[in-house]
Amino acid sequence: MFTGIITDIGEIVTLEQAGDLRARIATGYDVAGVDIGASIACDGVCLTVIARGTSPRNWFDVQISAESVARTTIGGWKVGGRLNLERALKVGDELGGHIVSGHVDGVAEIVAMRDEGDSTRFTFRAPEALAGYIAPKGSVALNGTSLTVNEVAGTEFGVNIIPHTKTVTTWGGVKVGDRVNLEIDTLARYVARLQDWALR
Repeated sequence: MFTGIITDIGEIVTLEQAGDLRARIATGYDVAGVDIGASIACDGVCLTVIARGTSPRNWFDVQISAESVARTTIGGWKVGGRLNLERALKVGDELGGHIVSGHVDGVAEIVAMRDEGDSTRFTFRAPEALAGYIAPKGSVALNGTSLTVNEVAGTEFGVNIIPHTKTVTTWGGVKVGDRVNLEIDTLARYVARLQDWALR
């Protein structure tokens, strides 16, 4: 489990297709404290650490299944790309965002951006099958970042991103047309499931 509070920006160092996709990600984390088998959310996708090292800088390797590649933005990863990183939640950690599983539900697209004061208002288009799970003042995770929904209109929804968030995540470098990993709120998923069951 994660909180959607990004704690590092990683860089893709290598990508190797050998059966599954294997990626090496440079990080500011002290990898001596990262166990093999640990979970790290990379742009919101929960991935398992299979190797780690410190030369020429701190890095960890992850192995990515074809299913994860197909359902997320990982298929568009390139060497040199930057990723939002978050280590798994530990008992006693502050829950500053919302409960995030790291299981991406689909891919959304940035369709508009405009400045509002010092913040930026983003409009996203969600897949139609997921749009019903997104509600005003509810939470979503976008590229692993916990964000509050401002408004919803059909398959489109808006969020505001403050300057601090743009500085400590990859959101400062995105543009209209970019695709982002979308995870709907776990509570919304279960409420919808219970409603479906009650109507049977």
